Amino acid sequence: MTSSAPIPEAATTPAESASPWPALWALVIGFFMILVDLTIVTVATPTIIEKLDASVNDVVWVSSAYMLAYAVPVLITGRLGDRFGSKYIYLAGLTVFTLASLWCGLTTTVGALILARVVQGLGASMMTPQTMAIITRIFPAASRGQAMAIWGATAGVALVVGPVLGGVLTDSLGWEWIFFVNIPVGIVAFVMAVLKVPALPTHAHRFDWLGVVLSGSAMFLLCFGIQEGHQKDWAGWIIAMIAGGVVLLVLFLVWQRLNRAEPLVPLSLFRDRNFTVSNAAITCMGAIAASFGFPLMLYAQAVRGYSPLQAALLMVPMAVMSIFLARLVGSLSDRLHPRRVLGFGFATALLGFLLLTWRLSPGVAVWELAVPMGVIGVGNAFIWAPTATTANRNLPMSLAGAGAGVYNATRQVGSVLGAAAIAVLMDSRLAHYLPGAAAHGDAGAAQIRDPHVAELFSKAMQQSLWLPTAMYVVGLIAVMFYERPRHEGFGGHAAAAAAPQGAPAEGR
Repeated sequence: MTSSAPIPEAATTPAESASPWPALWALVIGFFMILVDLTIVTVATPTIIEKLDASVNDVVWVSSAYMLAYAVPVLITGRLGDRFGSKYIYLAGLTVFTLASLWCGLTTTVGALILARVVQGLGASMMTPQTMAIITRIFPAASRGQAMAIWGATAGVALVVGPVLGGVLTDSLGWEWIFFVNIPVGIVAFVMAVLKVPALPTHAHRFDWLGVVLSGSAMFLLCFGIQEGHQKDWAGWIIAMIAGGVVLLVLFLVWQRLNRAEPLVPLSLFRDRNFTVSNAAITCMGAIAASFGFPLMLYAQAVRGYSPLQAALLMVPMAVMSIFLARLVGSLSDRLHPRRVLGFGFATALLGFLLLTWRLSPGVAVWELAVPMGVIGVGNAFIWAPTATTANRNLPMSLAGAGAGVYNATRQVGSVLGAAAIAVLMDSRLAHYLPGAAAHGDAGAAQIRDPHVAELFSKAMQQSLWLPTAMYVVGLIAVMFYERPRHEGFGGHAAAAAAPQGAPAEGR
């Protein structure tokens, strides 16, 4: 490096003389845990329906409450990290999350479980933006792509491992243990973070409280209205809630543009096309991850008579391929155009989902389900990590914290809307094929013995899977708009930078 070369901002942090990798692994433990809890409930859905005398919609709210409480505050919690220290906000959130996990396992009613999940989601919202912001600040630009690849791959693997772990615990120890397992993991994560994560410099911020109120109210009205709409026959007050949510969302965006002090979401972030496209892609993936497990697990347990563990094993091919390809994909993300990497990922996962949906019937052979799941895993491996890596490639360090908050918020928004939409779709399809099943949860509580009923239930779940399939289509279209990255070390970047102004840039 010549004397005129800029010093990486990460080098000005207290961690400049120490390797940042131990801090990354310490953060990954907690990040992995809170993402596992996004999907770990799906495989236990039939058991919770039976043990807590709940409906399908009630149990979907067990996940939606967590996602909603996770999504709404995540923008402001990112700023809290900048103000009071990312390490300390992370540790506070980890404490809240771990204690709320204990509360979840001790509940005896579905209402109490939903309330405990709200608190658990608040803890997760304090943790997530700190992980991405800390990684961005402690890693120099040359190795930041590798670190973000691990962070992104952790998200993809965690959302697949959740149902598998949930099946093992539900089958062997009971549904309560899908929450109790977080306690020892949370303690280990806390100790590791105290020892390995540096306390970074803080910055004064003015908090956009009006933005917080507008965004939070909009999200709540939209998600509650969408999820409860079918249950309430789309009554006038439900339509009013949804309309009110849209109005508040528009007002939020207008306020962010007018706020000259320090908006909650700096709209200048979206001038970077790759950041915008990455947010669209991760919104789709959030919706997919939150939605596809419910119909698949209900089909496996109600139609095929699988135990929670056996049902969860259907996810293993997806998890194996995601883990196996993580390192390869991480290296490709630094060298190949993101349009090629993510285009391949979305197209492959879409193919796998079309195969899975086509073959979802009572008598299909297990391998005919395992193969599509493996194909989906290959596709997802080329989506999760590259999306996270590409999102902040071109952002200046001064906007890293804000970018991390927005990126995580959009992923959670996708998760909330995906969970709400799948509840509506499953209720609708069950009401069409098996009137009464959606309201009482009878079809999902035990194996269906009547072949005719099993066939109808399979059709309902099969048609519900068109939601995540459609999200893969939207994601595939979105990533076609990626432009050539501008980060140092990208193939051909130096030549492109040296080209005369106005010369065409290859691959844009």
